[in-house]
Amino acid sequence: MTGAAATDRGARERILAAAVERIARDGIDGVRIARIAMDAGVSTSLVHYHFETREALLEQALEYSYELAGDVRLGAGEGDALESVQRLAAMIDQFLPYPGLLERDWILWVELWLRAVRHPEMRPTAARLYERMRDWFAEAIATGIERGELEAKGADPERIADRVLALADGYGIRVLFGDLEVEHARREIWAALADDLGLPAKAPPPLDPANPRE
Repeated sequence: MTGAAATDRGARERILAAAVERIARDGIDGVRIARIAMDAGVSTSLVHYHFETREALLEQALEYSYELAGDVRLGAGEGDALESVQRLAAMIDQFLPYPGLLERDWILWVELWLRAVRHPEMRPTAARLYERMRDWFAEAIATGIERGELEAKGADPERIADRVLALADGYGIRVLFGDLEVEHARREIWAALADDLGLPAKAPPPLDPANPRE
């Protein structure tokens, strides 16, 4: 990578990091490009160069946030090494708005939901991101079955993964506005999986109870 390309990539990542924080704080409609530019230490014109519309900014901020997810969220390189039951529990933790970075990411998802309802051009972005999350979870289930660490019971990993996402969305939004405790949501989602996959009735504790994201 040339020096100019590396500099451009670094600026773009700073813009995205600033955009994630601002969208979570102010909402996509309340975001000011000049404020993002100031936060990122770049010119306003450079922000416009990378992101022509607010929709593009939200889409790329979500993509950037998602790229920090996956097994990276479970600890650097640790995801595949975890025993399947612990891995599923840790992945469920990443689907819930625990205080901190996960709560921030959840606010971005709420912005996406609202934007996709009002702006049809955003719906493919939402569908693509959901597909990636479903595939991530389905792959973990399929791997656990292959290892003999989970019971198949005729379960379709993709259907189970879709159900987990739906439950996480439903419970998570209630956690986000304070109607439900996050640990209650975690227990209910785990209970829904237990019978399908022969899981223990009680989920393993979070990898780091103080900060499941990190």
